[in-house]
Amino acid sequence: MSTYQNLLVEDQEGIRIVRFNRPKALNALNETTLKELKEVLANTKGDTSIDVVILTGAGDRAFVAGADISQMSDFSLEQATAFAQLGHDTFAAIESLSQPVIAAVNGFALGGGTELAISCDFIYASTKAKFGQPEVNLGLIPGFGGTQRLMRKIPAGAAREWVMTGKLYPAAEAHRLGLVNEVFPPEELLEATLKTAKLIQQKSHIAVGIAKELMIQGMDFPLKEACAKEVKAFAELFTTDHAKEGTSAFLEKRAPNFSK
Repeated sequence: MSTYQNLLVEDQEGIRIVRFNRPKALNALNETTLKELKEVLANTKGDTSIDVVILTGAGDRAFVAGADISQMSDFSLEQATAFAQLGHDTFAAIESLSQPVIAAVNGFALGGGTELAISCDFIYASTKAKFGQPEVNLGLIPGFGGTQRLMRKIPAGAAREWVMTGKLYPAAEAHRLGLVNEVFPPEELLEATLKTAKLIQQKSHIAVGIAKELMIQGMDFPLKEACAKEVKAFAELFTTDHAKEGTSAFLEKRAPNFSK
């Protein structure tokens, strides 16, 4: 794995932990950070040694405090378009990754930070975490998918309130709305996230990857068509060694041993 300017990447027995590391900017996303993250995701995509990815922030103040306003302030139309597209492409790469991606939100997750978190498969948060889409305070709108993904994650009225008011919300409110799966004390957040990642590791990576793909893609299809895709994928799994091993292990009352 390469060394990065704005990311710290650590592999722990098949779990890749990616930490955003711009402490003076509260880990804000600039072009370099997005390109580095995109590269990490591209390298992870074909890496069969990695089962789960965790995204978190270095330090204890911020996950990602937003996009880097100092870089954005003088954008031309062309530069703004390119920056937004880079963010969209990078976050789409998170969704298209076969490995599950968990956001461990340890502090501020504002603007692009919330957009980053909601592109992950699910979110665990620290009690110190704060979420929000404050772009309207800058005369802007969310540019990395916030007007679209947030509406798919929480009730539409709540999503509109978040985007239109620019208010910040504590982890407890994000949890109440279903945006965050669980909230932990700061010192327990990463260990709890790792515990879940290790649980996922014990399952069939083929089944987990296909389930992720179906759940994400199915949102874009009518229910009948999405269910038809599920039927096809379910049946095709029976042609794999993993289905044979999993069902045999169940009948033999032993733990399955899924091949890589």
